[in-house]
Amino acid sequence: MSTTLIDLAIGDALPASDWIPVTQQAIDTFADATGDHQWIHVDPKRCATHSPFKTTIAHGFFSASLMPKAFEGVVTSHPDIASVLNYGINSLRFLEPVRVNDQVRYIFKVASIEQKPTGRLYTFDCAVEIKDREKPALVGQFLMLAIIHSVSG
Repeated sequence: MSTTLIDLAIGDALPASDWIPVTQQAIDTFADATGDHQWIHVDPKRCATHSPFKTTIAHGFFSASLMPKAFEGVVTSHPDIASVLNYGINSLRFLEPVRVNDQVRYIFKVASIEQKPTGRLYTFDCAVEIKDREKPALVGQFLMLAIIHSVSG
């Protein structure tokens, strides 16, 4: 059975997302989009000799920005939901750098559900796991607003 937002209750955990590879091309594209070209992200040669990680690392916000893609992969649509919008982040902590060629996946658990005039506001506790590492890349609370179709009488 597929999981929809309508089916969720507080405390429910969604299935883990698929693993997402973090390539240098993706990091470079993110750097171009944000203007953050710090060498630790975009200069593999310098990182090999000067970085404590010996390779480039993804921007912290790069990992956060993949959340909608991961979320879409674990929640299926429902006919009563017109749209799902990113509503914000309550908290966000970067705990472990994501190195180039790492793979990450997203873990979501429903922290709260609040009825709003336009729909339901879901708050998810989220962690970004790094394959073959114990410490998560980030933890935080992401908010998603499900816009519910209005029912006319």
